[in-house]
Amino acid sequence: MTARPSSTREGIAWLRRGQRFLAPLLVRALPREVPFGFLGKVVPSSANVDLYVEAHRLPPEEALAVVHRSRTVAEAELAAGSGGSELPELEIERAGAEELGRAIADRSQALWRTGLRAIAHGSSRLRAEGERHRLAERWTTLGFRTRVPRFEVAGALRPSGLDPEDPRPEGFWQTLSTDALAALFPFADETILEPSGILVGLALADASPVFLDRWAHASYSWGIFGTTGAGKSFAAALFALRTRWMRPETELLVLDPLGEYVGFVRALGGELLRLRDPGAGRLNPLDPRTTGGDAQEKAGRVGAMLRALFPTLADEEAATLDAAVSGLLAGSVREPTFDDLRAAVSEGSSPGRLPTFLEVFRSGSLRSVNGPTTVAPEAPIVGVDLSGIPDDHLAFHLTYVLDWAYARLRTRPGPKLVVLDEAHLLARTDATLEFLDRLVRHLRHFDAGLLLLTQSPEDLLARPSGRSLLRNLAATTFLRLPEVSEAARAFFQLAPAEAEWLARARLPRDAGYAESLWRIGEAHLPLALVGSTPEYEFLTSVLGPPSPEAVPLEGEVYTGPPAPPPAWPTARPPTGPLGGGGAGT
Repeated sequence: MTARPSSTREGIAWLRRGQRFLAPLLVRALPREVPFGFLGKVVPSSANVDLYVEAHRLPPEEALAVVHRSRTVAEAELAAGSGGSELPELEIERAGAEELGRAIADRSQALWRTGLRAIAHGSSRLRAEGERHRLAERWTTLGFRTRVPRFEVAGALRPSGLDPEDPRPEGFWQTLSTDALAALFPFADETILEPSGILVGLALADASPVFLDRWAHASYSWGIFGTTGAGKSFAAALFALRTRWMRPETELLVLDPLGEYVGFVRALGGELLRLRDPGAGRLNPLDPRTTGGDAQEKAGRVGAMLRALFPTLADEEAATLDAAVSGLLAGSVREPTFDDLRAAVSEGSSPGRLPTFLEVFRSGSLRSVNGPTTVAPEAPIVGVDLSGIPDDHLAFHLTYVLDWAYARLRTRPGPKLVVLDEAHLLARTDATLEFLDRLVRHLRHFDAGLLLLTQSPEDLLARPSGRSLLRNLAATTFLRLPEVSEAARAFFQLAPAEAEWLARARLPRDAGYAESLWRIGEAHLPLALVGSTPEYEFLTSVLGPPSPEAVPLEGEVYTGPPAPPPAWPTARPPTGPLGGGGAGT
């Protein structure tokens, strides 16, 4: 048997106590601006790290002397005219010192000698130092300046005491005002509680509820991104259900490429349009009523539809189609069909491939859309089922369905919500994605919002119109994402720790709820997406095809995660206060 080591051994930058290794990390400087309570979020709860804050109040006379020296130095440099580009900062420093001096004199502020240190633990030296290295990298991205004490480990690990003169490593102490010191206390509330909002989730940190009102923002549209099985469909149906509970007059339009919402629409008493069934009605892609009779606008949309169907369509062929559609709409035909369009193209001087392309509407697999519109559902809830349609035809069908939906949204009063699943199908070509982008930008004018679902934001980031669409989403929800590219991190301003966390966010089948990161304005909120037992039982009974996207929760309401969630890395780029007010350091 080997005896357990009981002695203390000090290395260059670590200390062993018994079987534990300790690796300290000092903070030499804080970011220029931080939100209150930020220290409660910069260290993951799963990290084997202790965080210590030691503060000693300076006597008022000493504090005033410190402020006086700071102001004197700033005034001297200003008087000498030195500093160049630093002059504005010197002026701010001078004015700040003067204001702080008055606050210290009237006892509303004080100065504090403050030390901030983290101590990483590990069963081996490599584990302790690895934990410290990861924390140092994380803090550096947040604007901290850190230092590993070398040959000063004992002083860095010395317990906090009452005497500020205890030996400490160089750079250990900083001088902070009362307000700056208050920012170090890990108490803050970034919960969003918008009146008339729906419950979108519970904070992973403390299970506090977050209520968001889509109608209170500049855009009424949200996006949900997540891998298969992450809970996108369940979340979208849950949000639609809660939206109608809060505003029963809200109309609901579900565009459903995979047929997952058929049972949901029927259970709510809505009308269902199944495009693969010719006997269930027809939407004519050439119907001019969708643009209010605007021939030019309709011709442009028809071009986008056909480019989605025929990606090799040349610009000259697209121009020929545009002219043919415009001619038909300007003629005597009230509602042209693809028979009319094929005939008009064939009569041209050089029809080329176009008649062959359009033959698919006369005798091929798309003949079901060749004819006048025969359905116009007026029900407040409408579902369009595109399941069973060949994959290479889906983008075409979605484009003309969106065209029809656009007209419906524009002409019907009251609030409206559109659920668009598998949005990546429209990202295959510039024309279809541009059409979706225009739809999102105009929806608010019609008192309507979009709930957009797709597996990855990469589906949209590759094209300018996709990035424009993403900028117009008031809220973005990330569920489990296997990988987050550098482009996505930069676009959504995600910290590296946030991107890493998304790759291991819990799935509903594992945890009983879906873990998510919500990006609402400047706030990044880690939430659990949960439903009450009645919501779960209803939605899982009507959503299909069956998939393991949710596990029921016990009880009528959510009372906390069924298992402790993994640590949430709340690190963010140091771009200023994200909630609760900021404190300069």
